[in-house]
Amino acid sequence: MIPNDDIRARLGLRPAINVSGTMTSLGASIVVPQAIETVAAVLSQWTEMSDLQRTASRTIARLTGAEAGCITASCSAGITLAVAAAMTGADLAAIERLPDATGLKDEVVIQAGHMVSYGAPVEQAIRLAGAKVVPVGQATSAHAYQLDGAITEKTAAAVYVVSHHVVEYGQIPLANFIATAHAKGVPVIVDAASEYDLRMFIAAGADIVLYSGHKFLGGPTTGIIAGSKALVRASYLQNRGIGRGMKVGKEGIAGVIAALEAWENRDHAGIRARERKALDLWVKALAGRPGVTARITPDPTNNPLDRLRIDIDPEAARITAWDLADAMASGDRPVIVRDHEAEHGYFFLDPCNLHPDEEAIVAERIAGELDKAADAPRPIVTSFAERAMRLEAGLLNWPD
Repeated sequence: MIPNDDIRARLGLRPAINVSGTMTSLGASIVVPQAIETVAAVLSQWTEMSDLQRTASRTIARLTGAEAGCITASCSAGITLAVAAAMTGADLAAIERLPDATGLKDEVVIQAGHMVSYGAPVEQAIRLAGAKVVPVGQATSAHAYQLDGAITEKTAAAVYVVSHHVVEYGQIPLANFIATAHAKGVPVIVDAASEYDLRMFIAAGADIVLYSGHKFLGGPTTGIIAGSKALVRASYLQNRGIGRGMKVGKEGIAGVIAALEAWENRDHAGIRARERKALDLWVKALAGRPGVTARITPDPTNNPLDRLRIDIDPEAARITAWDLADAMASGDRPVIVRDHEAEHGYFFLDPCNLHPDEEAIVAERIAGELDKAADAPRPIVTSFAERAMRLEAGLLNWPD
């Protein structure tokens, strides 16, 4: 049962358990206590927002090694604002004209294999600034010479995406991407929304790096822009134009400052130990189950964390990976797994957003659903294609 003091009970919401990861659709992450306290304290106070952003800039610079930084509504907003900054610089008249980019450099190069969706298309975030997207290479193959050939006198920026969504092979290494763009005088914007390392991309030579303030950092929903002072200033000035619709409140800025400061003192080793305890429990709970193979796998973008990959043989388990994921997500206490690759017969359990003792509930739920499948009169095997269409139709049914 959900406790009566749980805000979800008062709002009539299901008390979901998140083993999907730092997903925006589930609220992104558990906000750290320091950020919660700071948000509560600043909400009733007046503050000069430009000064608050200056404080954020100093904090971001210290933690990332960048010259400056600012906070915006989300990492997606950060893409748009950073692209706009590369187009307009500090020209206030040009900032007010966007998305009309007449007379400006308005092309942005990006590898075809990086043109992915994080819930919305990356290229749409670029186009919102008034820029034109110029794909580099093919989805499964890109080379430095193709990037070099795509850059023209109209190129404003080059965008590089670091994500588990991108094609994982055949892409231009970041070092080569930066070197090629810089040789043509083009700034590089790195979308590192879900990345753990706050320093490596600036150290590698990126001109702007974008982080989520609300994923691994555990702050309120925000985006962090870090980089050269000139480009960060131009990004901040977009608040006088297209950035106005992406503005962040005092609670967001102050909350991220607190989350960044807490990050410096976080017990990262202790967190990994708690995550490993959950992973080991799940492996033990699934051992010996027919048609189920569980193995601990590292994060694909080299974040210092592991997940449990669960492969399902529907003949032996009598249920498909997607039907098991859907069963876990049903009922009064849903467990939401990481199922974006379920059509390949597997999904993941991510322990990074568990509350204490929830790992045991996850183990009980998955064991229970597998037992139901084993005892069912016929195998639970539905059409993945029909599931995909059902989920799509569900989007269009909101708010019903």
